[in-house]
Amino acid sequence: MKPAANLVLVGPMGAGKTTLGHALAERLGLHLHDLDRAVELAAGASVADLFAREGEAGFRTREKAKLAELLAGDGALVATGGGAVLDADNRRILRARGFVVYLPVDVATQLARLAGDHTRPLLARPDREQVLQDLAALRTPLYREVADLVFDTTGLAAEDAAAQLADRLATQWMRQGATA
Repeated sequence: MKPAANLVLVGPMGAGKTTLGHALAERLGLHLHDLDRAVELAAGASVADLFAREGEAGFRTREKAKLAELLAGDGALVATGGGAVLDADNRRILRARGFVVYLPVDVATQLARLAGDHTRPLLARPDREQVLQDLAALRTPLYREVADLVFDTTGLAAEDAAAQLADRLATQWMRQGATA
């Protein structure tokens, strides 16, 4: 069992990190921080606007600073953006300051979940399926590298997934010496 100050959800876009995060935060009495939203609030601009103005590198710099800030304290539940694991420093802080749950999802499910979403800069291309396959090839090993637990939500409603994950966390994650 890995005692950790914070709980972190990682995985590709469309994995359900934010949706599951809301349900899980309520069950566990934690405050949910959506990393992309926290970056947007701090910057006063959407992720898409930041990508357009500063490029992906500018966004990733902001993301890295905000992740470090959110994980500096204790008792947070952080839903990361899909690319947060790309930075080696981010992976180090995730492992050091969080119990990391990787939420895998297949490309077909991503496509279905993201069909009406046109806000994601990396999907602003004609071949969304190929983009998601390419991202998965690059990022899946990084998600696995930081994961303390892999939890597949395929076919589960958010509340059912939160209940099952909360049960797993009760036996596999301790926060500050107390079982979650």
